[in-house]
Amino acid sequence: MKGKQTQPAILPRSLDVQAADVIREQILNGTLAPGTRLLEINLAEEFNLSRATIRSALQQLTYEGLVIQFPYKGCTVSGLSSQDAWELYTLRSALESLAAKLAAVAITPSQAKELNAALQQLVKAAEKGSWSEVADADFALHKAIIQLAAHRRLQEQYKIVEQQIRLYIISSNAIHPDLDDIVEQHRKLVNAICSGDASSAEQIAQDHNIDGKTLVEHLQAIEKQNPDQFKS
Repeated sequence: MKGKQTQPAILPRSLDVQAADVIREQILNGTLAPGTRLLEINLAEEFNLSRATIRSALQQLTYEGLVIQFPYKGCTVSGLSSQDAWELYTLRSALESLAAKLAAVAITPSQAKELNAALQQLVKAAEKGSWSEVADADFALHKAIIQLAAHRRLQEQYKIVEQQIRLYIISSNAIHPDLDDIVEQHRKLVNAICSGDASSAEQIAQDHNIDGKTLVEHLQAIEKQNPDQFKS
């Protein structure tokens, strides 16, 4: 009789990953505003971690596009410019419309149940009037559709910009005060995918991202009034 197989040890999340998680959420919830300087020595004292650990966390956030590193000057929290918003909404439209189409083609009853559960989380967040929870549920729903597409390269490309997309969703929802409309847009998308209507799912996903034009125009107006705000 063979002996019991020994499983590899499950290691806890590294300290730099945990630090990155905390700083990321502070950026996304607005605690750390765009332009805020992130000094290694201050963060190391605050988290009671080494500067090397904080440096690694900031490098990860830089890769995600949430932090900007300046040589010999340190890091600052990245802001969302009108150009950033335009690039993100056009990229989202391409990736998410393809994902919606592919998901609709191959969705199973169990997957449809999971997608509707994600929609219900958005509904509950909207009913509570919690903008932060709406943003989280909004992103989670779109991420679920990306996963349902079963397209590895699409998923990899989405992952590269997903934290920037979270920031984009928060910014977009902030100037779109109608929570019921946000829910209804997502309900139409989910219904099209779950019914297997690939053409409608693709079009609804594209139309959903057209709202990005409003955010671009909003940011352009801010930049016109404050031309130095988004300069490096």
